[in-house]
Amino acid sequence: MRAARITGLRQTDLAEVPVPAPAPGTVLVRTRQVGICGTDLEILHGTSAFLQDGRTTFPHVFGHEWYGEVAAYADDPPEGAPAVGSPVVGRTMVPCVRCAACHAGRPQRCAALRETGLYGLQGAAADYVRVPTHALTPLPAGLPEGTGALIEPAVSVVEAYSRAGLAFDDRVAVIGTGTMGLLAVQFAHHYAAAVDAVGIDPAGLDLALGCGADAAHHADEVPEGAYSLIVEASGAASAFTAALRMARRGGRVALVGVAREPVSFVPGELSLQGVDVLGIQHGVSHYDRTVALFERGVLEAGPLVAEVVAAESADAVRHAFALLERGRSGPPKVLLDFGGPLVTRS
Repeated sequence: MRAARITGLRQTDLAEVPVPAPAPGTVLVRTRQVGICGTDLEILHGTSAFLQDGRTTFPHVFGHEWYGEVAAYADDPPEGAPAVGSPVVGRTMVPCVRCAACHAGRPQRCAALRETGLYGLQGAAADYVRVPTHALTPLPAGLPEGTGALIEPAVSVVEAYSRAGLAFDDRVAVIGTGTMGLLAVQFAHHYAAAVDAVGIDPAGLDLALGCGADAAHHADEVPEGAYSLIVEASGAASAFTAALRMARRGGRVALVGVAREPVSFVPGELSLQGVDVLGIQHGVSHYDRTVALFERGVLEAGPLVAEVVAAESADAVRHAFALLERGRSGPPKVLLDFGGPLVTRS
């Protein structure tokens, strides 16, 4: 089968590899589309924590934002499992479902956690991917093409608003106009009193307005103390301190972006202002709800997709990553499409 791989620093290919062998409790899924995101770029550039701590090595089959159709179960599927041929979205985080953290309802903290396409499990950027049966969520018929690849990033947006307790009277600011930020704008457009987008990219701010933002502000021109909830989705360290300035008394700051640089701030201000800061890890428990949000049109994939690249050659894989590296003047998401003819070798 075809498998798109990161083979070294700034190196990719499209190789022929064996179809994953059946294993008890697993299901083989025929991949349709895979999203490429900043986490994949970190692996390509060698800056990923997964590479640095040895959880990931080259060659690496990437792909953690994906959907496809059930191809075959390794054993008898559990009652209610998606039928062979039915569309499914795969979960990135695959917890053990047995440890104390899993039983406590915090699978993100699972002691034996694996993540499809990041570490521990082959990614979905291939004709087939094998995952545990419990790591699939059914997709309804009729969803627009590409929707399944946006569900994985969207679950963390749902987690952010769930933990922050989004209310209809909230005035929300979303920092960042990438995939996560635009999804956060779409969500708040339906469930908050107002939502403003904050960023540095004019094209991204225009997209945010199209996704339902009431106003769009350059990062240097944001009103301070004006928002009851700020979703930080840019991953810029400076955005964290900006979010604290933007929060009104008693406000909340949900950190979806992953900033890796240190910042300076006065911790006592959090106490004096009564501001809650929430670290958002991943919304692994929200796949069903997120699928329903796309089905109802609260969330939409179409405005976020810049290009769909057919996974036909090594050059196509390189092109997909080059699009992401180049920066943007429009929608943020690049998809690799594996829906064409199968390429297999017996």
